[in-house]
Amino acid sequence: MVTSSLGSAAAPRTMPAGWTLRAVVTAHVAAVAGQPVFAGVYLTGDFDSLRLHAVGADVVTSIGYLQVIVAIIVWVRLRQAWPFLPTVAVVAAETVQYFAGVDGALWLHIPLGVMIVAALVVQFIAVWRLPLPRCPRARGEARDA
Repeated sequence: MVTSSLGSAAAPRTMPAGWTLRAVVTAHVAAVAGQPVFAGVYLTGDFDSLRLHAVGADVVTSIGYLQVIVAIIVWVRLRQAWPFLPTVAVVAAETVQYFAGVDGALWLHIPLGVMIVAALVVQFIAVWRLPLPRCPRARGEARDA
């Protein structure tokens, strides 16, 4: 716990790595939210939207891999492992969905897309709800009394 000079407990603050994770997760949610829109416009007969959906898939996938890197940095710098596993799960699902879409396996592509959007929204809420401070090491760092 962090204490001020007056001895009162200060609230933990989000570190720069945490803010970076928040920014990347926010961009990831924004990008993934466009995908069903492009798919829906395509289904109404605007066939150019399929190209936008494909470009959007490349953007979403790229941001997902960037999020994995940032989650690793958060794990190393802040000693917070919890963002890593959900990030890897979402990125693995996105990779499967990407190839299911390329192969035209809509039976997998559509429900997996719904699950990915839901998972990213939950992740977005999680990273913005609580501060991402640096956690003390299990051994080697003194804990405040």
